[in-house]
Amino acid sequence: MFLTALNSFPLFLVSAHLDINRKFSCLLAEPISPNNLCVFLFVTQVRIPSRVDKLGSSPLKQFNQEPYPVILSFMNRCFQTVLIHIQMLWELMLLGEPIVVMAPSPTISSEMVLALTSCLTPLKYCCDYRPYFTIHDSEFKEYTTRTQAPPNIVVGVTNPFFIKTLQHWPHLLRIGELRMSGKALTQARLSALDSEVDGIYTSYKTFLHKDKTLIKRLLKGIQRKRPSEVQSALLRRHLLELTQSFIIPLEHYIVSLMPLQRAITPWKNPPQIRPFRQEDFMKTLEHAGPQLTCVLKGDWLGLYRRFFKSPNFDGWYRQRHKEMTQKLEALHLEAICEANIVAWMKDKSEVEIVDLVLKLREKLIRARCHHLPVKEETLQRVGLYVETIIGSLPEDLQTVLHHH
Repeated sequence: MFLTALNSFPLFLVSAHLDINRKFSCLLAEPISPNNLCVFLFVTQVRIPSRVDKLGSSPLKQFNQEPYPVILSFMNRCFQTVLIHIQMLWELMLLGEPIVVMAPSPTISSEMVLALTSCLTPLKYCCDYRPYFTIHDSEFKEYTTRTQAPPNIVVGVTNPFFIKTLQHWPHLLRIGELRMSGKALTQARLSALDSEVDGIYTSYKTFLHKDKTLIKRLLKGIQRKRPSEVQSALLRRHLLELTQSFIIPLEHYIVSLMPLQRAITPWKNPPQIRPFRQEDFMKTLEHAGPQLTCVLKGDWLGLYRRFFKSPNFDGWYRQRHKEMTQKLEALHLEAICEANIVAWMKDKSEVEIVDLVLKLREKLIRARCHHLPVKEETLQRVGLYVETIIGSLPEDLQTVLHHH
């Protein structure tokens, strides 16, 4: 039923729903902490007020949270001369491929590198990138050596010297009007780079077909001198929907690995999240794949298989696994609150009771330090349970535990 409905609603509504649904529990658990929601084309910082809030209270606390990826307004200017390659650039960034951006100035170089890293929003780009790289950087020898494969990084350069020293890199994006003499560059690939044509020089073959309709629309916008902001918005929306179409099947599958809530019991450790099995995920794509929300045709299966080997998949999986683990810990605390601790203590030894006290205290510390998605009321109840348990022990043990 959900997949049928999913196919009938616009992708931006599906994307907004997934993001809000994933973060809503965190908003409720930590009402003081602001959260970022990507809705439509904009990132909005949202905070649900707490019952303890007062009118005219002090401003929000500043948290050392990682900022949401920046959505750039100059994307149209950056990609204007390479629009026909936008699909390829998106795939290369998704797969974390090494890319050299050759530009005529540090400003253009930096803008293009940042525009590339923003292509995957809201998926986090987990590789390294250097908006402006020079021969004086400490990694110069590492990046120019031919004894090992280039690292997963996007580097922006302006020095024509890099065309020769980085010619072993698999993908080179040239923008602007950079020229060089090229006397020593006799290979066909380097000869092409000596021309004035902007473009990407690579042997990579895309998994997905180009969106010719989008390209025609953007090129027509250039001819008609459509405002750059409008062009950027069209491009951002296309990339956002493309990324969301790719992510949604992964999100559906990883959520299915979460243990059922009824399997969580108060006196046992929370059940483990089932492992991510690539082949099992691939089987879900036939009926719940990107084709539900994206019109692009191509080898989606091949793209996913390649993505599984990239740092971006590793980063996405680690973050989602962390969030799900924290959710399990929060549900376990709630299960403890609903349990009858007094009844449990009746046939337990002092050693077992003390062990429970120490474990509950550890859970409370972890919940607060790691900002688990759990209500403050739940944490307070667990704290009262700890005091109740300690009060049932002999005075000497109470003294030890109170000073522990």
